[in-house]
Amino acid sequence: MSTKLNNFGDTALGVAKRAMPLLAGAAIIAGLGHVDSAWAQDAAAAPAPVVDKGDTAWMLTSTVLVLAMTVPGLALFYGGLVRAKNMLSMLVHVAVVASIGMITWAFWGYSLSFTDGGSSSAFIGDFSKAFLKGVTASSTAATFSAGYQIPELVFIAFQMTFAAITPGLILGATAERMKIAAVVVFSVLWPLLSYYPIAHMVWEAKGLMFGWGTLDFAGGTVVHINAGFGALVACLILGPRTGYRNEPMAPHSLTLTYVGAGLLWVGWFGFNAGSNLEANGTTALVMVNTFLATAAAGLSWAAVEWVLNKRPSMLGLASGMVAGLVAITPACGVSGPIGAIVLGLLVSPICIFFVAKVKHIFKYDDSLDAFGVHGIGGTVGAIATGILAAPALGGTPPANYELVAQVLTQTKAVLVSIVWTSVATAITFYIIKFTVGLRASTDAEEEGLDIAEHGERAYHI
Repeated sequence: MSTKLNNFGDTALGVAKRAMPLLAGAAIIAGLGHVDSAWAQDAAAAPAPVVDKGDTAWMLTSTVLVLAMTVPGLALFYGGLVRAKNMLSMLVHVAVVASIGMITWAFWGYSLSFTDGGSSSAFIGDFSKAFLKGVTASSTAATFSAGYQIPELVFIAFQMTFAAITPGLILGATAERMKIAAVVVFSVLWPLLSYYPIAHMVWEAKGLMFGWGTLDFAGGTVVHINAGFGALVACLILGPRTGYRNEPMAPHSLTLTYVGAGLLWVGWFGFNAGSNLEANGTTALVMVNTFLATAAAGLSWAAVEWVLNKRPSMLGLASGMVAGLVAITPACGVSGPIGAIVLGLLVSPICIFFVAKVKHIFKYDDSLDAFGVHGIGGTVGAIATGILAAPALGGTPPANYELVAQVLTQTKAVLVSIVWTSVATAITFYIIKFTVGLRASTDAEEEGLDIAEHGERAYHI
């Protein structure tokens, strides 16, 4: 992720063009022996930033890949896991959250996430770029290489897809009982209280956790811990589905869930590798890590099921793939490939424990295991990032890296993210509860939200 935007690329280019006649004159004078050499060196040392077409093309592609993660990827993954009578409602909820997320990102989300913020800069940005004020086709955003930039509109679009999918992940915990009016209000309010502040704190140069030296390459804290623990709070406030633990609530189409998982894996290359903001060797490393961690986690989940239940399930394989994607997200830019495999092998058993045991003990209805996979997988990945960055383990850490100190920093960032999103989500859901209301009626739940809320059926038999 870019940590600080440079919006003066067009200005620098204009200055360079206006300076060309002066430089030409200076060269002539230099030939006559009358030039001020120090002035000439200063002028030559300020080249215009380069907007590389290859980097731009890669970032445009990555942006579309992340969109594919959401619509249709996440929508189909979640849609296949609910009962047939709620299939369309899940598709609608994901699409509504993503669409509102894109519009509010342009209105104020981008500005609150990636501007200075003045006296409150450690926690949130300001409104100086609200409604994309000052953004043009010529303005640019910094990459991780000095002198290389991408169009600011590309950076805005890429980050917009992150803001669109993150609240959608929470819908896995609220599935089959949250009414559409509540989803609409949630789509506006939750990012304002939770996503934008955490994105600013982690990825903006003056942000609180960025200042600590937190490593989060593509969103372990910003996306997965934020959404995962938000999902836990959401399902606790919302309450369990009618008939939960007393009626069968099996997924209606694991085929669609498998298709959704495949789209998530493909789209995640934009999510992770796109976060490098350039097309280079680091991008290749991120891509390899995303391949390997995902493969290892999928096999690990299936293997654990095979041992415990005497058979591996497709749902377990798909869940493991997603857990691997979640875990490698914060570490993908600093881990070595073998470290990514180890992380994938370890994260699935931990997620299984929360999905199969912890949820059963505490009896909360995290319908589609958003907390068990994203919250827990994100926590494991964020803390493990501090370890996997170690050069002895094949990692590529930042300067002044020290293993114990980095793990402590990662842990502190995880705890702050958990507390922040928990409070923000509770505020959001209680506001909704006492205004438009959270839950569909018991009759609507029994009939199915497809008919009760949308007047449609996914399937006609």
